[in-house]
Order: sequence, then structure tokens, then C-alpha cells
Amino acid sequence: MKKNINLTVSPADAASKVRLRAEASKVLKTDTDRIFDVVVLRQSIDARSPRIRIQLSVDVYIDEQPAPLVKPHFNYPFVGRKNPVVIVGAGPAGMFAALRLIELGLKPILLERGKPVSERKKDIAAIHGEQKVNPDSNYGYGEGGAGTFSDGKLYTRSKKRGNTGRILEVLHFHGAQDSILVDAHPHIGTNVLPKVVGAIRETIEKAGGEYHFNARVEELVIADGKVNGVRLKDGSVVEGIAVILATGHSARDIYYMLDRQGIALQPKSFALGVRLEHPQELIDRIQYHGSRRGEYLPPAAYSMVEQVNGRGVYSFCMCPGGVVVPAATAPGELVVNGMSPSHRGGKFANSGLVTEIRLEDLPLEFQKYGTFAGLEFQQSVEKACFMASGNSQLAPAKRMADFVRNQPSSSLPDSSYRPGLFSSPMTDWLPDFVSDRLREGMQKMGNKSRGFLTNEAVVLGAESRTSSPLRIPRSDETLEQLQVKGLFPCGEGAGYSGGIVSSAVDGERVAEMIAQLYK
Repeated sequence: MKKNINLTVSPADAASKVRLRAEASKVLKTDTDRIFDVVVLRQSIDARSPRIRIQLSVDVYIDEQPAPLVKPHFNYPFVGRKNPVVIVGAGPAGMFAALRLIELGLKPILLERGKPVSERKKDIAAIHGEQKVNPDSNYGYGEGGAGTFSDGKLYTRSKKRGNTGRILEVLHFHGAQDSILVDAHPHIGTNVLPKVVGAIRETIEKAGGEYHFNARVEELVIADGKVNGVRLKDGSVVEGIAVILATGHSARDIYYMLDRQGIALQPKSFALGVRLEHPQELIDRIQYHGSRRGEYLPPAAYSMVEQVNGRGVYSFCMCPGGVVVPAATAPGELVVNGMSPSHRGGKFANSGLVTEIRLEDLPLEFQKYGTFAGLEFQQSVEKACFMASGNSQLAPAKRMADFVRNQPSSSLPDSSYRPGLFSSPMTDWLPDFVSDRLREGMQKMGNKSRGFLTNEAVVLGAESRTSSPLRIPRSDETLEQLQVKGLFPCGEGAGYSGGIVSSAVDGERVAEMIAQLYK
């Protein structure tokens, strides 16, 4: 007999099968000897009080052994001679669109401006060591998209548009850890994700799909109001029955290309700010109420949000035990991001700390750009940050409490950011209306979370790639772009998702719609 129950136990009990059997026997009023196994289906940490608990959903097997675990399996038939669909971008939206197309009997052709994972690693190393940014191969561009080398957090609140559990199962099928099927806030890690991304490519190519790297798209091929393919930088044309536009939100040239070809774009709000780095031990003490983390609890995370003058100020992409990395996608700009390996064992915790930017917030000098006002503002901040650094990837920084008090930092704490930091007044590159909101937001966060506002933490910039300042409008019914047939914008770059899982879900939805409309 199998019974599903919820348990609330200590971290030590959660780590012990023997103790879980004892806890289950109390709840079910059943002798412990009758319980053959307790299988954890879901787990989360409740750290709201000093008595930290683990909340579990478990299957309890009474008087019988559980059946052998059947891992999710996916069938990817050979589609090499089926109708082709062109996919621009091999990030989460593009990869999952390709996998779903194969299941539905269509052939994906993925075009990626960057390089395969193995070659991409060398270009990323050059950013750290030589401070050289390859505009087609970096933390943002290349196989797997920005997520490949930016942590692999899989938590999403966007669960209305598709099956997020299926996305986790596909990732697990391609080599991700068992824990992502159980944890409330699943995470793969930068050391594991490249292998998963490589396994997905192997699946797609075995099924007859195609990958083309160093294939930058320069133009849509449009005839009689329908997109029939794309023209690449080398002049070649790749044709298909439809085109999925799955570029990330850093691909600014794609927006300008669409504008030149008469495709409508819509401005939207976005966020911009700084990256905040604390010692992980300090965050552990705050989140776990002063007690030592111990062996049974993971490095602590946090999520902060405040309202300042009608705008949100909030943490974003929080990375326990992680590092801050240079994430520029072109020479002449300075952008930072955060990531964590699977073990999250680093000395520091980092998070984006950003504020919402609406069109009416932008200085008048950017209003002349119309639809592109937000994008131009975003880019201007990154360029100013680069110039403040002396045209390098050294990050301008301040101690956190000094930043809030608007006073200089005579020294800086240790940091995981390998190109290095330099003490900066921050006003050289961060607009006043942004820094003012961030200061007030940090003050409010410090008032609520004692110890959070501290000079042990460092603020560095610029954190500017949280979301796209533009949306590519599409039909709610067909998911096609409104002005031309056959073009399907999806993912973060199109303004319809934020993060790996929601982008993957959107890619699958578009694939299913194409199969319905064009197969």
C-alpha cells in the first residue's frame, strides 16, 4: 500500500531514511517495521523562524517495496527528411522548440551566432584573463544561450502557459541531477549545464535536426507577406516553412534588423541597477537566524523586494556560493552577472539589486529614440560604466553601506569578480534617479533584515541585462508576429519570458503552434 503524506521535519531528519520512516510511522499511526520505504517527491526549506524545518511531500510504502523508478523518457523520431523550421538562437527557447518540433514530426534547423560550448569556454576565459570580448561568443551568445554559463536556476512563477514539470524532466533526461525533480527551487549549476546542453544537441542531431554555429542572421527573407527563411552574414539563405525567432534580449542588432524590415516593436518596462555581493557566511547567519548552517542545510539564499516612489526595487538572480562574472556582449561595454556551480560552495553570495525602469522615467535626451528609448538608455549606462573603468572590464564598486550613505569607499572587500574592482563614486555611470531608488531600497531591506546593510558587502556594476526593453508583438491565438506570417517570436528576447524554464516553455508552445498551423 502506498500513501502520500506531508512531513515537516528537522534538516537532520530530512537527511536520514531511518528518521523519515519514524516520522511517517507517527503520522500514519503505523508500526515502523511495516514501512518499507519513504520516497521524497518534493522538498523545501522553511526558515521563517529560528527552528528551521524541511517541508516534504513523500510517498510512504507500507507492507510493500516501491516499484523500480521509471525515469521520464522522451521519443525523438528521425525527422531529417521532414519539413524544416528555422530557429534563430540556440538558447533555452530555441533548444526546447527544436526538441518539441522533432516530437511533432518537423525538422529543426538551429542557427547560432556563437560557438559550441567547448569553444565558447575559451572566449569566456579571454574575457577574464585578457579582458577581450568576442561579440559573437561570450556569456550571452553561444550554444545554450546565457543560461549555460550563468547558473542554471530553474525556478519560475510562470506556470500558467505550459508544463514546467515537463521542462525539468527533459533536462533530467539529458543529464541534469535527480534533485531538480524534487527541490522547490531547482538548480543545475554552471559546471553541469554545459554537459546537458551538449546532450540536447546530440539528441537533435541524431534525430536529423541541424545546428549551424557562427551563423549570424542579418535579414529575414519575406515574400508575399510571409517569412520563408533568413539570410546569414555570409550571404547564404536558410529556408523553412516557418522561422522561430529565439534570440535572447542581448541581441540588440536583431531589434534594429526587424525595425529596418518594417516589423513592429513595442517598448516595455525593464530593470537596471547593480550587483550586490556579501560573504556567504553572513547571508547564512541572517537567513538561518544566527545559527551556523551546519551540514544539513544548503548555502542560504534571499529574495528582497521594496517599493520606492511607485517603483519596485528588488533582488534578482540570487546566487548562493557563487561568483560575479563579466557579461558584456560587445566591446566598449561593462555588464556584470552572477552564477553558481552545482555545489554552491563559494565564499560569496551575490544577487542583482535592480529597480524598475518605465518609459516615463527616462531622461528627455532618450525620448528622441522612440521605441528604442529604453534600449538606448540601457546601452548608454553600460558604455558609461566601461568608460568609468578606464576602458577595461574592471568593475566600478563601493562598499554597500558607503553606497547608501553616498560617501566614498577608501578600500574594497574581497570579491569573486576576477577581472577586479576599483573604488568608484558610481555617479560617473549610474544615473541619479536609479541610484537614489537603490539607496532607499537597500535602506529598507537593511531595516527589515538586520545585518544585510553592511560594509562587508560590495556593490558593483552594471547589472543591466535583467530583461528586454522591447517586445516583439505576436498574436495571442497563433503566436505569429502580427504583420507577417511564418515568423514566431519567443523567449526572453521577444519579451515573453524570463529565465530558462519560462523560455523553454515558450519555445515548446511556439513549436506546437507551428505544427498545428503548418504541418
